[in-house]
Formats: sequence, C-alpha cells, structure tokens
Amino acid sequence: MSNEITKTNVSSKMGFTTYMTAPSIKKKIDEIIGDEKSGKRFVSAIVSAVNNNPQLKECANDSILSGALLGESLNLSPSPQLGQYYLVPFNDKTRGQVATFQLGYKGYIQLAIRSGQYKKLNVLAIKEGELIKYDPLNEEIEVNLIEDEEEREKAKTIGYYAMFEYVNGFRKTMYWSKKKMEAHALQYSMGYRAKKGYTFWEKDFDAMAFKTMLRQLISKWGIMSIEMQTAFEGDMAVINEDGTKQYVDNEDSQSNTIKAEFVEEEKETKKVSLEDLD
Repeated sequence: MSNEITKTNVSSKMGFTTYMTAPSIKKKIDEIIGDEKSGKRFVSAIVSAVNNNPQLKECANDSILSGALLGESLNLSPSPQLGQYYLVPFNDKTRGQVATFQLGYKGYIQLAIRSGQYKKLNVLAIKEGELIKYDPLNEEIEVNLIEDEEEREKAKTIGYYAMFEYVNGFRKTMYWSKKKMEAHALQYSMGYRAKKGYTFWEKDFDAMAFKTMLRQLISKWGIMSIEMQTAFEGDMAVINEDGTKQYVDNEDSQSNTIKAEFVEEEKETKKVSLEDLD
C-alpha cells in the first residue's frame, strides 16, 4: 500500500468516513479490490461497521483500513451479525488506539468449507448431564444431548467438543472442559484477567471458546489452505500498511487476546498434507 494512505491520515482527528472517501484512498481501494463497484461496497460496509462501534472511531484510520482489506482479501464479511471477523480496538503504548484483525469462529468455518477438504466440521458446547464419556485415546465421545432446545440453552455448559473429518476419511476430535477453557482464557487474555467487562471472553464466552477449539484443532491437525494460513497469521494482529503483522501486547488492551496465544500455537502448528494422509 502506498504512502498516499499515510499522508491522507496525517491528522489523527480526521473522521473515518472523510478518510475513506478521500480521492487517493478511494483510488487505492479500487486498485486493490479490483473495480469501483466492489470498492464502493467495501467502503460502505467498513464505514457502517465503524459507525456502529464508537471505540473503533478512536482508532488510527490506517489500521482499520488495513485490517478490513485483509478481511476483504479472505472474502469475509465485517458484519458483527455474521461473526466472520472483527476489528477490535487495542490501546498500543507506541501508536495509541489501533484496530486489530480478529477472526471469528464462523470465519474459521467458512475458510475450512471453502478449501473443499472437509467432509464434516463441528464445534459444540456440552451441557451439564449430557457427557457420558470422552475417550481421548480413541477420540470417541459418548453424549446424551438434551432434546428440548430451550431447556438445553438454559443448561450450564461444562465443556466444548470439536471435530472434523476430511473427504478422504481422516478424522480428529477434541474435548476441553469448561475449567480448561477458563484457564486458557485467563492465561492468554490480559483483558479477561482484568475482568473489566470489555473483552469478547466476557461478552460471549461460548463464541470465543468455539473459536479456540477450532483454532487448536485445525492449526495442529487440519489441512490449511493459503487463505486459512493467511487468516491464521493475521488473527489478533494489527495489519501494517506493508502487510506485516504487529502482535501488540498491552496491559491496557481493549482486545481479548494477546500475542502469546499466537506464538504458542505457531510453535505447535502442524500442517498436514493430503499426501501425509494417503
């Protein structure tokens, strides 16, 4: 991305709508996305997302745009209702308020489905009284699900189950207790440890748990398409104008996750190819 974007964003007080409608920014967006019509759709969607989140309005404009362009390159929607990816404010000590790109669990599902490698993919909260047995050696789970949906929604969650099966039959499953998920959140989210009420872990623990399960399962055992790898590497990062990622880490974070989670999972990541499974 050229320096024109930076120059247009010299004033930190420039409104995001004004920034996005500046001729140099519109031209650059059209060049990156490919055509004017798609560019207008993209601008409209991102401006709407920012206008609906007062905290995002305080973020550096270029960080919002770069994160949104990553989402667009992955063909994911910024709509909070769809939950595919989010632009989350983060207070960086050196840059001030910036927007981090954060993939939602529905985004992981979308990218996995598109790869064409997954026959089945599921993640589920297990409720109190449902789990009969989980055998981690043979990766087999035995449950008796509550049939009444309303009753099930109200029941206490005791754990999380995720699984996938490739089209060639290779299958992996994973089960985490709620206690283990809680420990994971406390270890990797400074914001959650602070319990100030602004993190996704506090607002929607199950959604973050679903994402964590899919992230753990797919990153360690899944076939990762180029799109999936790009999303995985960009998750929880500020996307710089040159495409590099900055995994900001700050006690005053407005984010729900930190660099340590990405680093830890990167170390353990195993990209399994079809040839490995034949």
